Amino acid sequence: MSTTLTARATPSAEERAAARTNWLKAAGTEAKLLLIGIPVLLWTVIPIYHLVLFAISPKQDAMSGALFPAHPTLQNFRIVFGQQHYFLSNFWQQFWNSAVIAFATGVLTLFVATAAAFAISRLKVKGGRTVMNMALFTYFIPAAFLAVPMYKTMGAYGLLNSKWALILAMVTIASPYAIWVLKQASDKLPVELDEAAIMDGASPPQLFRFVYLPLMVPSLVAIGVYALLLAWNEYLFAFLLLSRDTDVTLPVALGSFLAADDSPWELLMTTGLIYALPPAAIYYVFKRYMVGGLTAGAVKS
Repeated sequence: MSTTLTARATPSAEERAAARTNWLKAAGTEAKLLLIGIPVLLWTVIPIYHLVLFAISPKQDAMSGALFPAHPTLQNFRIVFGQQHYFLSNFWQQFWNSAVIAFATGVLTLFVATAAAFAISRLKVKGGRTVMNMALFTYFIPAAFLAVPMYKTMGAYGLLNSKWALILAMVTIASPYAIWVLKQASDKLPVELDEAAIMDGASPPQLFRFVYLPLMVPSLVAIGVYALLLAWNEYLFAFLLLSRDTDVTLPVALGSFLAADDSPWELLMTTGLIYALPPAAIYYVFKRYMVGGLTAGAVKS
């Protein structure tokens, strides 16, 4: 009896060979992932490291090429926050402009995209899918080609040098993708919920408020963050549609650093690092919504 149990407990040669093969396959897969992941990680981290390196380096050490400054300092941050340089004389106003434009773009994009996706997916408005596809077709045109028509359009409506010009331009650019994502996510919601609400006497606005919106929260957060970050980082349209120093966004103001014969690189990098912190914080707060929200409905069950 004991001999039989011992024989069963000891794996056979075939089982050991199969286990060794499986281990080698798993190790090979992990090695391939490391070979891909390590270069991608370095490619991502090294520019950020140099950004921080410039930000904590005095002017004389900024171009030294050292892996770490000999005399690290926070003086660059004091100069930026105190607006103690010619190029930074409107830093806080320009930072506020960026925040207002990004927030307004996020809110308006959500309003337009949510209403459109609800009408197309749940109310089945005739021709809605055709309009959505035509809107998506605009992405085949490079944004640079749309800059001049957008400039002429805003000029015709008297919106040039106004925050509304950039807000409306960014909403126009962000909305087609936002509508598509929300429509795909909306298609996955059980239609029985709508039917039950309608049988209980719910009107379309009530259906929208009490059924649709609560179930779409992850996708709504993801799209809102997407639109906000798109406007936060925009340069081309901000450069064309806004001109006064007190009206431009911070990315446009940062471009003025490059016009100087002796550019203060340490201040440019410090300002860029400060400007990168809010979107990083926003992404960290809402990261659990981002992947699921932006890919909702991408795979049909």
